[in-house]
Amino acid sequence: MENPKKKKKTSKNPEAKFQFDLNSCSKAKDLRGAISLYDDAISNNTRLNQHHFNALLYLCSNSVADLSLKSTALDYGFRAFRQMSALGVVPNEASVTAVARLAVAKGDAEYAFELVKGMGRYNNASPRLRTYDPALFCFCEMLDADKAYEVEEHMNGVGVSLEEAELAALLKVSAQSGRADKVYEYLHKLRSCVRCVSESTAGVIEEWFRGAKASEVGELEFDVGRVKEGVLRNGGGWHGQGWVGKGDWVVSRTSIGADGHCCCCGEQLVCVDIDDAETEKFSASVAGLAMEREVKANFSEFQAWLGKHDSYEAIVDGANVGLYQQNFADGGFSISQLDDVVKELYNRSGKKWPLVVLHNKRLRGMMENPSSRKLLEEWMNNGALYTTPNGSNDDWYWLFAAVKHRCLLVTNDEMRDHIFELIGSNFFYQWKERHQVHYTFVKGSLKLQMPPSYSLVIQESEKGYWHVPLAPGTSSESSGCWLCITRPSGRDAVATISNGVRCSLDSQVNVNNATSITGKRKERSSPS
Repeated sequence: MENPKKKKKTSKNPEAKFQFDLNSCSKAKDLRGAISLYDDAISNNTRLNQHHFNALLYLCSNSVADLSLKSTALDYGFRAFRQMSALGVVPNEASVTAVARLAVAKGDAEYAFELVKGMGRYNNASPRLRTYDPALFCFCEMLDADKAYEVEEHMNGVGVSLEEAELAALLKVSAQSGRADKVYEYLHKLRSCVRCVSESTAGVIEEWFRGAKASEVGELEFDVGRVKEGVLRNGGGWHGQGWVGKGDWVVSRTSIGADGHCCCCGEQLVCVDIDDAETEKFSASVAGLAMEREVKANFSEFQAWLGKHDSYEAIVDGANVGLYQQNFADGGFSISQLDDVVKELYNRSGKKWPLVVLHNKRLRGMMENPSSRKLLEEWMNNGALYTTPNGSNDDWYWLFAAVKHRCLLVTNDEMRDHIFELIGSNFFYQWKERHQVHYTFVKGSLKLQMPPSYSLVIQESEKGYWHVPLAPGTSSESSGCWLCITRPSGRDAVATISNGVRCSLDSQVNVNNATSITGKRKERSSPS
């Protein structure tokens, strides 16, 4: 006897059969087959829905690249979209994206943009990056820079972020239109968006700097103080004051030494920090979350205390250091390891105490031991110890202190657990790269692993030189390839402040053979 359930499962109503057959055509990239199905569905008054139309629109938009199908794809694509409206079927983002692609296939970027701008009249339809791409790229190819900028402005207004391809297109149209100010703007937008650029983007950058317009812009007499101030404010690696220098640019492909010096021009690259606005936002975010989860009075007291003790260059996660490799039978909390870290930081900084953050429960136990008590009392007397109260999570305390005062942070905690997920900052990892100091103890000997000497990101120096890292594998040359872009700046002898913005704790030997550390972005006098 035939199974009735099986028979029911294999039978399809006209709408479902149309969807199944249409999907099959889509997978096979069979535009003509899909059109035949569509014509039959219309003549048979099949009830069409959004999914049906989107499948056909998608296939049409993907078929315009085939010259033998382009005319048919455009004809049926726009016909289906009109039919969609006539039947009262509401488009969604996928519908609009497909029709926008059809529009630019016939060179109508304006209509593609109007479609995106009009999405507000469709329920639950919000534009995405791919929705804007057809209009944006088409305007760029048409060298209509102003319309391309208008598309970007609209994207910004709805919170859609540009990625490398879009920024490269805007950079290219700006360069080809001779808009030097916009080239400068998009170079910095690019540096904040991607760390290493693709080969195609590198080509756009090279083409601009080798061109006549690039050699014309800039000034030989510029405000050195404003440039230095800009470097500090922006976290190092760029100043944002506009083109520096004048004359022809020299564009080379090179590599960067382990110490951060360019092998071509000798310029010192820096370890880039987050800027002042990001730092303030980050510290406020940490404080706000801490106040919600800690006893408010306790954390407020810590903030007030920290406000009176603002000279630290390094913060130490006491529990992380003291418990390092102590998971053995007689293991516990190693105050000797913590002391080694404190002494190393103290000696490197020119005898400046770091701040150790430690939970109160650990302090009580160690105070019962005379040798430990002596050490702890020394730290307390020198303002080098803050104990967090019972019931608190000391992670909030050491993180806030390090962010607020732009200090180095000594911890092996990779900061991936729930409290760091709450922060959710898009510049958290950039901050970690610049500020986190890892450590090891090998046979009892401490070794600090400092932040990298330079960041893998587009950099603009005080002299106006540019260094652009290429993504590994994108260049035919070896990995680690950079663009080095230089020209006479008129200030080649200007003193740089690399030490104020690069990763700190780099060794700096003075006449007394002592090393100093710099944990903050600010100028410091050279060793004397």
